[in-house]
Amino acid sequence: MSETSGADVIRQFLTISPFVGHLGMRLVDLTPDHATLMLPFTPSIVTVGDVVHGGAISALVDTTAMASAWSMPETPATLRGTTVALSVDFVTAACAQDLTAAGRVIRRGRSLCFCEVEVRDASGQVVAIGLVTYKLG
Repeated sequence: MSETSGADVIRQFLTISPFVGHLGMRLVDLTPDHATLMLPFTPSIVTVGDVVHGGAISALVDTTAMASAWSMPETPATLRGTTVALSVDFVTAACAQDLTAAGRVIRRGRSLCFCEVEVRDASGQVVAIGLVTYKLG
């Protein structure tokens, strides 16, 4: 194992990313091929009333998948990555609650990671399900 792992890289990234900080996302757990992030509820992420905006939920899905893809013991040859595809199905409205996203790598290829992410509200109800293809390198 190298001195710095992909997991170390993503842990550091999540603490310095302006967008992640703007939304207030926090890393809850990171293990190989799995990541859990939390998006705290604030009035700045609502669309109408107290309903969390789908864009904020999509950003949580994307960031969780990215963290899952990077959560490996090895450091990639190049420190680059990008989302190739993102699909989010909104199951129900998320209203005035913190959201937790659990992501996992379904399949890891040479450069592409196929991930799924489930977003739940504070009561445990599924509010969104995402599929993300992420490219490392």
